[in-house]
Amino acid sequence: MAVPTIPTVEEHWTCDVLIVGAGPAGTAAAIEAARRGLNAVIIDKARFPRDKCCGDGLTAGALRHLEEIGLDPNVLPSWVTVADVHLRSPSGRKVSLPLPRGQGTYAAVCRRRELDGALVDLARRQGVTVLEGHELRGVSSSHEGVVAEVDGIKFSCSYLIAADGMWSPTRKLLGIATDNYRGEWHAFRQYFTSVSAQASSQLVVWFEPDLLPGYAWSFPLGDGAANVGFGIQRGQGQSVQAMGKLWPELLKRDHIANFLGPDACPESPHRAWPIPAKLGRGPLTKNRVLFAGDAAMATDPMTGEGIGQALMTGRAAVHAIVEAGCEDPQEAALHYRRALRRELMHDHLLARWLSAAMGRRSVTTAAVALVDTNDWTRRNFARWLFEDYPRALAFTPRRWHREMFGAPGAFNRTMAN
Repeated sequence: MAVPTIPTVEEHWTCDVLIVGAGPAGTAAAIEAARRGLNAVIIDKARFPRDKCCGDGLTAGALRHLEEIGLDPNVLPSWVTVADVHLRSPSGRKVSLPLPRGQGTYAAVCRRRELDGALVDLARRQGVTVLEGHELRGVSSSHEGVVAEVDGIKFSCSYLIAADGMWSPTRKLLGIATDNYRGEWHAFRQYFTSVSAQASSQLVVWFEPDLLPGYAWSFPLGDGAANVGFGIQRGQGQSVQAMGKLWPELLKRDHIANFLGPDACPESPHRAWPIPAKLGRGPLTKNRVLFAGDAAMATDPMTGEGIGQALMTGRAAVHAIVEAGCEDPQEAALHYRRALRRELMHDHLLARWLSAAMGRRSVTTAAVALVDTNDWTRRNFARWLFEDYPRALAFTPRRWHREMFGAPGAFNRTMAN
């Protein structure tokens, strides 16, 4: 596919799919669209590479999507493959959970600045036009098509995929935003350098009694760096201001301070962000507009992880468009909603229930002890936690298959090269 020229201001341009947002959901959608022969354009008000508030963790589900769309992890300097997951229960019990060896990657960490920049570059190589520094100013959607105003550029397109975050400007412009919505989770993150050798290489989750059902983490970035943060659910009595005051106290706790090491130094100020996790409680489509990623509120309610869900929803939106064709937006919307119900909804509901249960210290303490029963429970809980298989797989027989508990990881060949 020939790369289209970038339009000038006041130019009227047409495309098959306009994608708002160049994060994982938007770039995955664009790459999928280009491979399906669709003329796709991405717009984003930011310029890449840019920082993004995130824990930077990648689950097995996210990694498989990244491999399928063609990402090469070897080009990402901060990429760290995770071999084991280390947990600390509210009672102080430490558990190490091994991930499979020699079968590919089941968990990894990479700075979002690098990951998102690489995905934008990959989209461009697939023939997608990426307009950085361009903001959506207006949009109208009808049965016939979508018209969008982007900093003076007028787009006419068959579909629009809104991958523009939990405060989706597209949703606001269409008049279907939820007033005063602040997400289900709130998280803090800060990068540290000169951390201990352990912190530079090990992934640790601390279930602190005063954070439940939230948790604190340290995710390795190699070269003496780590992503350190914590997340809590909204409504558990802590304001964002209170979280800011808690952050330095949390870092001084002996088990966290000792793990990070005496030389750990903040690389930059901490940052905070809200996380949407209420899939199915808001509209997923509006005429010819499909919402993906955080705009679809598809984040895991138990962990706050959303990159895998973003990649999946972005690709599913394109699959729905291709299946329905340009003449039947109602069928495209139906295909998309069905795909998200089939692939995510049961897992989302189970994760929401588990998260509520883990708000009790006794439950979380007992769960960690149960996980530590034997090698089988440790290994399989690590795979379940990092979405090697769906959360609610045991309760959805239609998804059962021979390799459901033993599928290989991602990037087995890529990382070996």
